Amino acid sequence: MDILWTIIIGLVAGIVAKLILPNSGGPSGFVMTAVLGIVGAFVASFLGQALGLYAPGEGAGLIGAVVGAVIVLFAWGAFMRRRT
Repeated sequence: MDILWTIIIGLVAGIVAKLILPNSGGPSGFVMTAVLGIVGAFVASFLGQALGLYAPGEGAGLIGAVVGAVIVLFAWGAFMRRRT
């Protein structure tokens, strides 16, 4: 159930992250935005557990997932600008 909750939160977080950084050069389209949010939620969960903010097995909340998605979106945009 924790993974399912992380995926659901990640979907919302991806949309919010795209609203925060709309012209970041990140992926476009609903599916890629959803994937961005899901990856961001997993990144936030991993970092939160590593820093001791979350208990083992506990996923990130919506705010943590949005922060993780913004980090992933920013890194994606920086990587894509560097490639071109």
